[in-house]
Amino acid sequence: MAWAVPIIYFHVTVFLIIMDTGHATENYTRRMEATAAGDIVIAGLFPIHEDVEEKKTSFTLQPPQPCIRFDERSLILALAMINAIEVMNKSPLLKAVNLTLGYLIVDSCADPSTSLRVTGDFMQRDNCYTESNTSTSGQPVMAVIGASYSEVSIAIARQLTLQMIPQISYSSTAVILSDKSRFPSFLRTVPNDEHQTAAMVRLLHTYGWNWVGVVTTDGDYGRSALESFVSQASEKGICVAFKSILPQSVTSHDAYSEIRAAATTILSNPKVQVIVSFAKSTHMRYLFQELKHKALRTGQSIESMRRVWVASDSWSSSNSVKVNATLRDIGHVVGFTFKSGDKSSIEDYLSRLEAAGHEFTRNNPFMKEFYLQLNASKGFEDTKLISEAVKNLRKHTHAATILSVEMAVSAITQTVASVCRSRDCKTPGTMQPWELLKPLLFQEFELRGKTYTFDSSGDINLGYELKMWCSEGGNNHFTEVVAEYHPSTNDFTYTNVSTKHLQDFQYIISKCSNSCVPGEFKKTAEGQHTCCYECINCTANYYSNKTDMDQCLSCNISREWSAEGSSSCTPKVVLFFSWQDRFAVALLTFSALGILLAVMVSALFLHQRDTPVVKAAGGPLSQVILFSLVISYISAVLFVGRPNSFQCKARQVLFGISFTLCVSCILVKTLQILLAFQFNPALQVVLRRLFKPYVMASFCVALQVIACICWLVLKSPSLQIVMQPTTLLEKCHEGSYLAFGVMLGYIAFLALVCFICAFKGRKLPQFYNEAKFITFSMLLYLISWMLFVPVYVSTSGVYLSAVEMVVILISNYGILSCHFLPKCYVIIFKKEQNTTTAFRNNVYQYSSKTSESISVSGSSVSEKQSIGQDFICALPPSLPATGYLEYGVVTTGTSSTSLHRGPATQHFLRRSSI
Repeated sequence: MAWAVPIIYFHVTVFLIIMDTGHATENYTRRMEATAAGDIVIAGLFPIHEDVEEKKTSFTLQPPQPCIRFDERSLILALAMINAIEVMNKSPLLKAVNLTLGYLIVDSCADPSTSLRVTGDFMQRDNCYTESNTSTSGQPVMAVIGASYSEVSIAIARQLTLQMIPQISYSSTAVILSDKSRFPSFLRTVPNDEHQTAAMVRLLHTYGWNWVGVVTTDGDYGRSALESFVSQASEKGICVAFKSILPQSVTSHDAYSEIRAAATTILSNPKVQVIVSFAKSTHMRYLFQELKHKALRTGQSIESMRRVWVASDSWSSSNSVKVNATLRDIGHVVGFTFKSGDKSSIEDYLSRLEAAGHEFTRNNPFMKEFYLQLNASKGFEDTKLISEAVKNLRKHTHAATILSVEMAVSAITQTVASVCRSRDCKTPGTMQPWELLKPLLFQEFELRGKTYTFDSSGDINLGYELKMWCSEGGNNHFTEVVAEYHPSTNDFTYTNVSTKHLQDFQYIISKCSNSCVPGEFKKTAEGQHTCCYECINCTANYYSNKTDMDQCLSCNISREWSAEGSSSCTPKVVLFFSWQDRFAVALLTFSALGILLAVMVSALFLHQRDTPVVKAAGGPLSQVILFSLVISYISAVLFVGRPNSFQCKARQVLFGISFTLCVSCILVKTLQILLAFQFNPALQVVLRRLFKPYVMASFCVALQVIACICWLVLKSPSLQIVMQPTTLLEKCHEGSYLAFGVMLGYIAFLALVCFICAFKGRKLPQFYNEAKFITFSMLLYLISWMLFVPVYVSTSGVYLSAVEMVVILISNYGILSCHFLPKCYVIIFKKEQNTTTAFRNNVYQYSSKTSESISVSGSSVSEKQSIGQDFICALPPSLPATGYLEYGVVTTGTSSTSLHRGPATQHFLRRSSI
C-alpha cells in the first residue's frame, strides 16, 4: 500500500492546480458590473476606463489586460442610463403593463477585445454565475445600449446580430453602421459621420479655409470619418494638405513616434492654419503636449503651434485635453457635439446620489472605484469626499450624449410597453430580444414632450451644435454654443454670442495659395493639389467674376468683349452712321435744304407755268424732275441712322428709280429741243410723229424698275453686322454688287447719252440752250460717280454710307443748280426776259447768226439756196400757238437769206407744239 500514497498525493496536487487555475481564470474574466433587477434587463456598455494596458506580443492564451485611466465623462453617462431607467420604472407606461426594467452596466474600456468578452458574458447569462449578484441570473438581456466608440460598436454589433439583440448606440457615428444588410440589429440616437463631415466642410467653406490638415485615429471610426471628410471636402474645393493617422491606443508601442511625427508635420506646414481632428481626447492631449515641447525644442515661439482646431464629437467637449497647455497656446477650438437636452433630470439624480452617500455604491462598483481614486489623490473625509465627487460629476452634465442615452432608454421602454401590452413578458423566456427589433425601428417614441423616430438606416438625426472653447484665464475654459447645424439645409443658425466668438475667424487664412481676384484664374501645376496654384490673367474676350475661379468664362463675342485680366464683359459699342454725327448732321442739312429748294422751285414753276421760261424749261416735265429730285433727297436721308433690313432695301432702290426718272426726263427734254432746232423739216415731221416724251421716260424708268425688282427678289440688300474686336459695325450689305453696279451703270448710261445730246445742241438759242447746263450737270454726275467707285471699294466703317450719300447730294444739287436755279433767276430778277417778245427776239438773233454763218461759208448761190431751203427754225414746242414766229428764206435773185414777218406763204414752214 506504500505505493498508493505517492499516487494519491499526485492526484490531489493536480486537482488543486486545476482548481487554482480555474479560479485564476475566473478572476481574470470577471469584470465589474453595475446591476439592478428587473423583468426586462437592458445592458449598457460604457468606456468607464479609457484604455487597457499595452498588450505584449504572445502566441499563447493571455488573460485580459487591466483597464486604465478612469473616465468621469463615461461614468456620468452610465449614471444617466441608471437615472433614465429609474424614471421609466415610475412612469405609468410600465405600470400599465406591470413591468420593471433592470440594467447591467459593464465597462468596455474602449477596447474591442474587452467589449467582446463582456458581451459574450451577458449573452450567455443563463449558463454563468456570479458570486455576489444572482438576482438577475436567468433573465436574458433584451437590448443593449452602447457602445461609445464605433470600433467597439462594430465589433459587438456582429456578435449581437447572431441573436438579433437590439443595440442602440449613443455616440458611435461610423457610416458603415447605417448599412442594415451588415448590421440589421444596430440603431443609434445620433447621426452618422456623413452629416458631421458635411457640417465641417460647410464651416470651412464659409470662412474660405481650403488648405487644411486632418488628424485621426486608426480604426473604423477614424478611417470612415476621414474618407467621408475628404470626399465631401474635395467637392467644395477644399484640399487636405496632410493626414496624420494615430494608433488607436496610446499604449501601443508606436503611439509616441506617430504623435511626434504628427506634431512635426503640423509645425512644418505653417500655411495650414486649420486642422480637422477625429482623434480621441487622449490622443489630442498628448498631441498638444508634443506640439508645445517641439516648438520649444526647435526655438520656435509658442504662437507657432496656434491653429484653428475643428473638433469632432469624439473630443469637442473633453476637459482633459488641455494639460500643460493653455487655450492661448492651442489657438481656437471649435467643435461639433450632438444636440444637448434638458439636464434637470440628471442634476436631480446627482443630488439624490450626494444625499445617499456610500449606500449608492452597493450595486455600483464604478462609483466605489471613483470614490477610492478621488480619496487617494486628495484624502477627503467621507462627507467631503462624496460632495467633491458629485461636484466633479456635475462638470460633465453638459455632455450632449446624455440626451442620446436618455433617448435610447425611452425608445426601448416604449417599445417594451407596446409589445407587452397584449402578452406576458414577465415570465423569463416568453419574449425574445429579436421581437423588439422591428417595432423599435418603426415606432415613434416620446421624450419630454417631443416625438422621435429612427430613419430607415436606424439613425436619429437631430443635427449638431457648434461649440467654441472659451478661456477665463489660465487653464480654466468653458464651451459655449455659437451655432446649430441643420442637416436638411446644410446650413448653420448662429446664436447671439456667435459674433463675439467667431469674429476672429474672418482674419484667419488657411490657404496654400493666395486667392485669385476677379480677372484671374487658377492654374495648377501637374501633380500638385488643386488648392496650390498660380493666378493667371484671363486672356482677351475672357473674364472671371468671382474669386478663385478654375477657368475664365468666355464673353459672347457677338455682343461683348473684354480686355486681358477683365472681371466682366463690356458690351460692344454698336457703330453706325448716327444722327448725332456732325458729318451726318451736315449732310442731313444739305438734304433738307435740297428738298426745300426743290419744293420752292416746284411751287414757283407751278405759279409761273404759263410763262415762256417755264415752258422752255420743259413745262410738266420740270415738275416730274423736281419730284424725282425730292425723292432722291429723301433716299439720301435713309443712309443715316441705325440700319434695318427695310431701310437697306429701300434706300438704294428709291435712289435708283428716282434718279433714273430724273435723268430720263432730262434726256427727253434734250431730245425734244434738238428735234426742234437741229433737224431738217422733212425729218422733223417723221421724228415728231415718233417722238413720245412720256412714253420714252416711262420706258427708261421701267427698265430700272425691272432691274431693281430682280435685285430685290434674287439677292436683296440686307443688314450686316460686322464683328470687330471692341465694336459692332451695323451696315447695309448690298446683297449683289453686280446688281448694284447694273443699277448705277444704267443711270450712268442715260447720263452719258444725255451729255452727248446736250453737247450737240450747245449752239441753240440762248433761252433754249440748256446744253451747257445739262453738259455740266451730267459731267458732274459722271465724274462724282467715277470717283465714288474706288472710294467706296477702299472705304470701310461708319462713313461708308456717307460716301454714297455725298455723291447723291452732289448729283442732285448739280441738276437742281444747273437746270432750275438760272430759270428761277430769270423769273424773279429778269422778268423782262420772261416774255414772248424777248423769246422771239432771241430766236431771230439765232436765225440771223445761222444765216450769216451759212453766207460766210463760201458756198455757191445754188448751194445757199439749197441750204436755205433745208434750214428750218421754229418755236420751241412749249410756246403757245398764237403769236408764233414764221421763218422763211429768199429763194430767188438775192444773195442772202432774209427773215420776213407776215402771214405764212408756201415758202414758210409753220411749226407748232410737238
